[in-house]
Amino acid sequence: MAIVKVTAAMARQAARDTDWAAIDAQTDEDIARNVASDPDAAAILSAAETAAAIARSVRKRLGISQAEFSARFHVPVGTLRDWEQNRKQPDAPALAYLRVIAREPDMVARALRREAA
Repeated sequence: MAIVKVTAAMARQAARDTDWAAIDAQTDEDIARNVASDPDAAAILSAAETAAAIARSVRKRLGISQAEFSARFHVPVGTLRDWEQNRKQPDAPALAYLRVIAREPDMVARALRREAA
């Protein structure tokens, strides 16, 4: 796959050239059809699939096992497994916690170590 560099000027021009009214007029069905017909487009995920993907990607990006994630961030390993396998969906506070871990994993781990001390 070739790497394409895009400058800020190119991005601004593309934004000016876009027919935003046509995009805003698309229905959910139009969007789904466009995504399905584009082999380069990522699939549209449901809320549950998105939560599962966040849970999986955070842990994998950190390069740790489910057991290590569980111990470090005080999430029961069974709960994490259920989230990652899309058997259960994290509630809003748990999803927010996963997003905080994704952005600041070291800070969260430090805060939790202090709480335990």
